[in-house]
Order: sequence, then structure tokens, then C-alpha cells
Amino acid sequence: MPDDHRPPGITTVSTDVLVAIARMAALGVPGVNSVAPPISNVGRFFRRRAADGVRITIEDNLILGDIHLVVQGGLNIREVGRDVQIQVARALREMVGMDIGRIDIHVENIDFERAGA
Repeated sequence: MPDDHRPPGITTVSTDVLVAIARMAALGVPGVNSVAPPISNVGRFFRRRAADGVRITIEDNLILGDIHLVVQGGLNIREVGRDVQIQVARALREMVGMDIGRIDIHVENIDFERAGA
């Protein structure tokens, strides 16, 4: 649809929606057991969304994200983190059409009990 046929108006997307998209995309990556609150919760009083493991902000029309994970033991943490970055960025770009500034991954714990599962 050409731009000159678009109806007037804007579409806004809540950061809560962006958080939900990022959370679901991260949980869909093999090796991610859960999204978890940061173990170091010092900033929880100052930063919205840090307490539940996913923090998304918008700066200069770019999405910036911090995702705190528990990963499955026995896997390459760096590869799992890179896969999460790729999938979260892809999901956000496809669903809301915004550019991604960065997606930082923080591994808060490793679940060795599920390593063989």
C-alpha cells in the first residue's frame, strides 16, 4: 500500500507489549529455561521492568533491551545468548517494525538439573 493512501493517524505500542514479545521470543530459544529477575536487584527501584527479567526502553526511535536468563546446563552460554539476541531482535522488528539498538543478555543462573532433559 503506497504511503499516499495511508489513513491519517499514528499507531503506538506500549513497552509492555514489547516486553511480552521479547519474553516470548527468548523463551522460544532452545537452551533457555526461563526469564528471571536479576540476582543483583540493586537497580530495581530505579528501572522499570528490571525486576521481572526483561527491560525494554526506546531511545532515538531504537529499541534497547536487557534480558536476564536462566539457561540449561551443558550448553554453550555464548551461543544461547547470541541466539536469544537474534530471535528477540527479529521478533521485535517483524511485529512492530522498529529498529533495534541493542539486546543485552544477562545469564543469571544455569539449570544443571535439566541439563540431561
